[in-house]
Amino acid sequence: MRPNSEPRPNSEPRPNSEPRPNSEPRSAPDHGRYGYSALPDRPVYDWPGGKRLAVYLGLNLETFAFGEGLGAELAPGGPQPDVLNYAWRDWGNRVGAWRIRDMLDELALPAGVLANSNLYRDCPGLIEAFRARGDEIVAHGRTNAERQGSLDEAGERALIREATAVIAREEGRAPAGWLGPWISQSPVTPDLLAEAGYRYLLDWAHDDQPVWFATRGGGRILSVPYPQELNDIPAIVARKESGAHFAEMIVETFEEMLDQSRAAPLVMGIALHPYIVGQPHRLRPLRRALRHIAERRDAVWITTPGAIAGHAAAVLA
Repeated sequence: MRPNSEPRPNSEPRPNSEPRPNSEPRSAPDHGRYGYSALPDRPVYDWPGGKRLAVYLGLNLETFAFGEGLGAELAPGGPQPDVLNYAWRDWGNRVGAWRIRDMLDELALPAGVLANSNLYRDCPGLIEAFRARGDEIVAHGRTNAERQGSLDEAGERALIREATAVIAREEGRAPAGWLGPWISQSPVTPDLLAEAGYRYLLDWAHDDQPVWFATRGGGRILSVPYPQELNDIPAIVARKESGAHFAEMIVETFEEMLDQSRAAPLVMGIALHPYIVGQPHRLRPLRRALRHIAERRDAVWITTPGAIAGHAAAVLA
């Protein structure tokens, strides 16, 4: 058995009772999706072309409700309608995303476009412009004004079904991968995604390799690493890093993971949001960092999350 390929079955619920005197302490709740596996103990394999480091860009294209719901903040928001933050985010779809598209064209880099399905209605032509580049369209819920993890099972199933149907209709095929809005999952999200036909999910940042998750009924779904360190929301919005420092983080991570990948195949994701890194003072250092990676394309596999999932699923079958 490959240490990172076979998920553990979901554990049975433990009785909610107090431990008896002198008994073993009750263990903490467990998700039951995968077992522990140390990276150095796993089988070694290659990505296509004999490469050991797979790099992908996760470009988040998102839409938000005006006057209600969730949204990242440039500054502390006031009463709704929060025009300051809504307009900042809207700038990303009207301006920033197009500048990022031009940069990706210039550097000949593919992207995994993590798309809210409501964008086809709210920003006509935006997702289509990235489709024309041949980028992978990954489902990212309906809108980032909501979280799916707070819904009951029927409501979450309906959200997944609606977002999937819209993308399938517009793209001519169903998306293979899913990233929850706000990295939000309920206890049954992997089950619902597998049952809806998804082949991989991106919500978990628990590893540097793809890992099989167990799902109910004896099924499974692949988890492809999605970054929270190389992610402009935690880095720039939460930790207040500069655009230059974020770009430096990308280069340092790339060089270190390239060295580490001599021992094992690794995945390096970079998560980007146009309303953040599309800003001119952040776009310029980002372009330098991505050019650094593009110039090393002979040594790494620059690809999409779906291609990573497809290769890993075959290797780890």
